[in-house]
Amino acid sequence: MDRELRERIQRHLAGFVTDRRKRRVEEVLEYRTRYITVVVENLFQQHNASAVIRTCDCFGIQDLHVIELDNLFEVNDRVAVGAEKWVNVRRHSRPDAEATRECLEGLKSKGYRVAALTLREGAMPLEDVMLDQKLALCLGTEEDGLTDTAHELADVFVRLPLYGFTQSFNVSVTAALCLSALTTRLHRTTGDWRLTEPEKDDLRYEWYCRSVPNADLHVARVMREASGSSKPSVH
Repeated sequence: MDRELRERIQRHLAGFVTDRRKRRVEEVLEYRTRYITVVVENLFQQHNASAVIRTCDCFGIQDLHVIELDNLFEVNDRVAVGAEKWVNVRRHSRPDAEATRECLEGLKSKGYRVAALTLREGAMPLEDVMLDQKLALCLGTEEDGLTDTAHELADVFVRLPLYGFTQSFNVSVTAALCLSALTTRLHRTTGDWRLTEPEKDDLRYEWYCRSVPNADLHVARVMREASGSSKPSVH
């Protein structure tokens, strides 16, 4: 779809979006970022998978990368409470460790530093992770953590402080703790962490489509009119 047609569709949809929703869209876009992204590997509990999406949305993280090895990533609507509509969930599903390799090597090629949350030796405190380049935060399952492949491809190992008998937090809690700390630091920087204007335009269009009931019918109507094939009115 060319940009002119998309802008025409967006103007049409805007007539069905409340002023309050429009203001909220602009407020959210102001703090949306792809500078930090989250990667989850082989999550098997639907509750946790859904909670991570909700956490990403709350902290302004636009992209969640999902590596599916043995387990499919399934969303529980009662937990995600619609957050999957606002976050781009990018799935990587290939046999064995190839999905992990494909995902992490792809992110590294786009300039991301890959940080693996792990209990292995050499892990640095989260507060010491530099934000001088884009960051991909990788989380594994509670039982096994990240795979060997994820550890192999990581640029840095990261840990959260633990003072009890339990070895790790729930993965959704881990995501929330990490993103709270990282986004707080990010927002204090003067770096270029916000979305570009074209990225905001793309999301604004997508979010208007998801905010308007039967948006697909509105889109089809505008496209017919644009092509000159709309039916004449019958009086």
